[in-house]
Amino acid sequence: MSSARTGRVVPVLAFTGIVVSLMQTLIIPLVPELPGLLGASSADTAWAITATLLAAAVATPTVGRLGDMYGKRRMLLVSVVLLVAGSVTCGLSSSLVPMIAGRALQGLASGVIPLGISIMRDELPAERLGSATAMMSASLGVGGALGLPAAALIAENADWHVLFWTAAGLGVVAFLLVVSFVPESAVRTGGRFDLPGALGLSVALLCLLLAISKGADWGWGDGLTIGLFVAAVVVLLVWGWWELRAKEPLVDLRTTARRQVLLTNMASVVFGFAMFAMSLVLPQLLQLPTATGFGLGQTMLVAGLVMAPSGLVMMATAPVSAKISRTSGPKVTLMLGALVVAAGYGLNIVLMGEVWQLLVASCVIGAGIGLSYGAMPALIMSAVPVSETASANSLNTLMRSIGTSTSSAVAGVVLAQMTVSFGPVTVPSQNGFRVVLAIGAGAALVALFVAAFLPARQQARAAGRWVSGTVRGTSGAGLVTVTAHRADGSVAASITAGPDGGYALAALPEEPLTLVAVEHPAVHETVSVGAGLTWRHDIDLVRKERS
Repeated sequence: MSSARTGRVVPVLAFTGIVVSLMQTLIIPLVPELPGLLGASSADTAWAITATLLAAAVATPTVGRLGDMYGKRRMLLVSVVLLVAGSVTCGLSSSLVPMIAGRALQGLASGVIPLGISIMRDELPAERLGSATAMMSASLGVGGALGLPAAALIAENADWHVLFWTAAGLGVVAFLLVVSFVPESAVRTGGRFDLPGALGLSVALLCLLLAISKGADWGWGDGLTIGLFVAAVVVLLVWGWWELRAKEPLVDLRTTARRQVLLTNMASVVFGFAMFAMSLVLPQLLQLPTATGFGLGQTMLVAGLVMAPSGLVMMATAPVSAKISRTSGPKVTLMLGALVVAAGYGLNIVLMGEVWQLLVASCVIGAGIGLSYGAMPALIMSAVPVSETASANSLNTLMRSIGTSTSSAVAGVVLAQMTVSFGPVTVPSQNGFRVVLAIGAGAALVALFVAAFLPARQQARAAGRWVSGTVRGTSGAGLVTVTAHRADGSVAASITAGPDGGYALAALPEEPLTLVAVEHPAVHETVSVGAGLTWRHDIDLVRKERS
């Protein structure tokens, strides 16, 4: 791919990720008004949020696997079409059922971010991969932070349907940009889709997330809530048994069980939990009346504007995350991000009496999220084959979503139990908010603890791994350099091939690498190398015109 086109791929994919993540906060300004707008009870209109969550959980792992099999760009476009269809459905709705259907369609587009990360791995030069995937991963938080003030501004100054028509318009723009500038990756797994595995995982996730999201309304001891939790466990066990025996599973559990993948996913669940506490506490503190003694009496628009800079900080931190990962490894980046998030929550516990204090705390937490979200794809991609990139990243995104859903449920229980009354009105107490912030800080420290057990970047060993082979198709007119790159873009080793194209790279780290063969000034072909000790790999050098 030419450098000019490569330069366009990253902002296009990041923009598409932000558009999809906007759906998280798009409806928040409407939540208090939905019963009147849709002619339904508050309990029923809550499904407009729950439907998006459940649809995203079902779609994310399934779309990732389909992307690996049939083309990541193709599934990215399908996801954006679903987003547009859902937005149009909501824009045309005036009752509950079409609103829920439209929100579910919007949720089905959630696989865009892991698909975008996977396309970047296939298409970008190794030296640009780290910063690009960090930005794409951070777009999940950026869209959520920027969406709140934008949605509040539209909701306060226009008909509520305009929110969804705006989302549809942004989706159309994203679709056209992807069609114009993002190429289809040639990396495919092929094979047959594991339909029983997809259905089993979908049922298990629906049961789990439905119990988590509705447990507070139904009662945690209610038979339906307990039954859903039990069903989730049973279905997951049966699903795991099937996946271990399936010839072409939806999720390769053996790969997922690798120490680096398993611990990264565990850290992602806890980190997703930690991240969402900010989104639950800060808007309420900003909007509660000043008569409470701790509320700041601001409008939804002001609350959104206070939260928005954290999204910009996440985006600005993405290249920093990539740089730290290149120099010290993504494990260090993830641990540093978790520490910064914990510090931000600790700061927020003692500083919550002024708008500027909440702004500072949210920016510190945003910086930590940007660091950590940039490190997670690097950790996943350095431990899985290229052919499983989309499904592995999708599973990691799903783990974060489970963490945020659990955070919402726990915070809801705490704030419902710790209240203070002002005449006929009961609101969460200041200590209740502090407890939720403390839980967020504790979750970040748990993520730090889990990340500490990730394998450190392996150093080259004199008697370690060798990769040798021949670079085929050289002109013989110039030097040919063969370089081994880690998943985060850093160089593990480099050598000049012999006159016959032969090369041998010695003492390589035990991790998946990308071999890059460059005949100066020609462009290269990249191939993926597994984690064995001794490999022979012949590389076809492909010449392409420079733009």
